[in-house]
Amino acid sequence: MRLPLLLLLALGPSLFAAKPNVVFILADDLGYSDIGCYGGEIATPNLDSLAKNGLRFTQFYNTARCWPTRGALMTGYYAQQIHRDGLADAGGGAQGVRQKWARLLPDFIKPAGYRCYHSGKWHIDGKVLDGGFDRSLDMRNQGNFFTAKGNSIDDVPVKPPADEKGYYATIATADHAIDCLKDHAANHAGKPFFHYIPFIAPHFPLHALPEDIAKYRDRYLDGWEKLREARFARQKEMGLTKTTLSAIEREVGPPYAFPDAMEKLGPGEVNRPLPWSELNDEQRRFQATKMAIHAAMIDRMDQEIGRILAQLKAMRAFDNTIIFFASDNGASAEIMVRNGGHDPAAPPGSAASYLCLGPGFSSAANAPHRRHKTWVHEGGISTPLVVHWPAGISAKGELRHSPAHVIDFVPTVLDLLDIEKPKQWNGEAIPEAPGRSLVPAFARDETITRDSLWWLHEDNKAIRVGDWKLVAAKGDAWALYDLKTDRAEQHDLAAQMPEKVKELAGAWQQQTDAFTALARQTLGEQPKAKGKKAKK
Repeated sequence: MRLPLLLLLALGPSLFAAKPNVVFILADDLGYSDIGCYGGEIATPNLDSLAKNGLRFTQFYNTARCWPTRGALMTGYYAQQIHRDGLADAGGGAQGVRQKWARLLPDFIKPAGYRCYHSGKWHIDGKVLDGGFDRSLDMRNQGNFFTAKGNSIDDVPVKPPADEKGYYATIATADHAIDCLKDHAANHAGKPFFHYIPFIAPHFPLHALPEDIAKYRDRYLDGWEKLREARFARQKEMGLTKTTLSAIEREVGPPYAFPDAMEKLGPGEVNRPLPWSELNDEQRRFQATKMAIHAAMIDRMDQEIGRILAQLKAMRAFDNTIIFFASDNGASAEIMVRNGGHDPAAPPGSAASYLCLGPGFSSAANAPHRRHKTWVHEGGISTPLVVHWPAGISAKGELRHSPAHVIDFVPTVLDLLDIEKPKQWNGEAIPEAPGRSLVPAFARDETITRDSLWWLHEDNKAIRVGDWKLVAAKGDAWALYDLKTDRAEQHDLAAQMPEKVKELAGAWQQQTDAFTALARQTLGEQPKAKGKKAKK
């Protein structure tokens, strides 16, 4: 084993008894403060229990968007390195195709005997089974939570019955995951497993079961300011943050303008996070209802996670399964209407409705951070990370403050399993990946050593070196923040510290140039862009 002796002692002798199973649960458009163990009021007892008996990382990051995060998570590379997000001089994006050497995690752990399962959203290039998974539910129908139409099982399109009833995507995701686990216990009990479970919830459209919505229907009528303040107070009590609460930017609305959507959604919709007191009664009710549906979707996801945990316990795999939970980006300020459209007369949250959370309650969901999904300010890139492993992690309810990123998942798993990543794939050299193993932080609150963390998405850019962060929204000048005291990004130090700005800007450009050079080596293999850039 390559793990340090002190760490092995901390992890305990059970590490040697059997190879651990690995489960990664990913939410979609979940805000940093949405779950109870990160300050939220939404009922998430199952995730809270994992946190109480495991670890919470306070400074874990994603890429600010769906498909880049998923590619980075499963490969250990920044999405731009593998054509899964855009570079000015090397293309890439939602339609980008990974290089042959950019393998997904299953390809590296299956030779060690692992069975690999996928249940939920994919949004990585290529077919799921070609990525090394043995079984898959591919939730391709992202526009309607109440039908299986458009989805695939083991890369074969499903054919739902004409009279389909009782379907809900979050429940179906858990059903498939549990079926895989039951089959594993019955037919592959001698093998360890990796199970990737990316729920679609709480991504728009805001679709939820009526009984779940009822729990929260009147919960949010006090507005987004009071919700942010209440969550922030709990975060302070928990020790999750030592910064201030960011100010709501009332002129920052959705990242993409869809005026026709505002017309379809009616007078209750607002596309700016205006003071709650400035909204009329119709707008307050409309906005509070949207937040209630968002909460209901998270509540239901937690209930379904509970069913998955119960199955792990029933098959006596729970103690030696390392479970990770995170979100693919921050909560979304987007407002749009697509897929089946929006019927204003339909009950909010039903299949005929098409609602998005919007910038007001997204500001609350991302508390205490600033901005939303697609931006690389802290609100767009900060996610909870819960890690739970009774057989391997003795810490209970502890916090870990080391900055970390989804690129760290693959090296963490390979480190835990004592698997050496090959230097080549089918004769082609595999470039060094930027991710770092988080295993040392499992034993103690230790900062993982790295040169920097880097971001770029739709010309929003940032770099973090130590506690210094340089960030700029598209078209804006660089702003400099000391995240040790100002993770809310409220006090721009760029004018006071021009040399630090120059240093970090140079580091960001150096990384960008290196990623561009790598991506350009296989630029000719990429598909030509078709129509408008895909939106998530």
